[in-house]
Amino acid sequence: MNRSTQQEQMFVPEIVTFGETMALMLPEDVKGIEYSSHFQSLFGGAESNVAIGVARLGHRVGWFGRLGKDPLGRMIVKKIRGEGVDVSRAELTTEAPTGLMLREIIFGKTSVYYYRKGSAASLMKPEQLDESYISQAQYLHVTGITMALSESARETLKESVRLAKKNGVKVCFDPNLRLKLWSLEEARGALLEMAQEADYFLPGLDELKLLYATESFDEIIGKLRELPGVSIVKGGEDVTYIVDKTSVTEVPYFKAERIVDTVGAGDGFCAGFIAGLLKNYSLAEAVRLGNLIGCMVVQNEGDWEGIPTWEQVEAFLNNEKHVER
Repeated sequence: MNRSTQQEQMFVPEIVTFGETMALMLPEDVKGIEYSSHFQSLFGGAESNVAIGVARLGHRVGWFGRLGKDPLGRMIVKKIRGEGVDVSRAELTTEAPTGLMLREIIFGKTSVYYYRKGSAASLMKPEQLDESYISQAQYLHVTGITMALSESARETLKESVRLAKKNGVKVCFDPNLRLKLWSLEEARGALLEMAQEADYFLPGLDELKLLYATESFDEIIGKLRELPGVSIVKGGEDVTYIVDKTSVTEVPYFKAERIVDTVGAGDGFCAGFIAGLLKNYSLAEAVRLGNLIGCMVVQNEGDWEGIPTWEQVEAFLNNEKHVER
């Protein structure tokens, strides 16, 4: 047995997550895609963003998924591994290519263009899951994006949740509604069904208005109270809400000194919240940490690049002065 295999067998994840991570191309200047000739080659995916965030905050994380056995897939695996995330269960396949997304900002509005239909991740199947790997974790984090990729990917996510619950692993579910991938009608049934399975349901308030087809905050709270788990609602008026069967708790945001890029804020919040749970914080303290990470992320560019390390978080909380030179 070689050394890398021994290390993989010794690794016990505190949290496991999986889904599609794509190569990301961004114009290097402020021009739109059609007018740009120079692009940055990056990557992004909700689940791997969260995995990197939790790893930076000091915890053992495993991420897996299917990528093309191509330069983009190899680049993604290497970079996620380089962030301290275990990728021993990730697969590179010749069956299909790595997914791709392009993103541009025009007049202050972000637009994303997907090239992921028939991608390697869309071919995920339930029988490819490693139950023993999932069962070692304390938490399984999944998102509705995986459910939107294909029928087999949707069934894979459902099976992963079944395996987690069978083995006493708590489930965190972020619906991450993506209307460029499926219709609201199709998404509503699938996402609300999965919300029933979650120990921690992590929606945005705007998503809930669409999923429950109402603008009424009170009606939304009533629906959330019918769920068996706890709901953590992002995107409130300067607060994040914790909703259980008997109470609604408001946790204030941190104020950002400047907003550079809002992409990745939700994933940063989820990383902070889950890290808080792993640190045995109370729910309110875990949400507060999530709020802080989200605040720090929007002050930097990138999907995951702006997620801080635990040392940076402690420096912020302790109000340590930054020494420039």
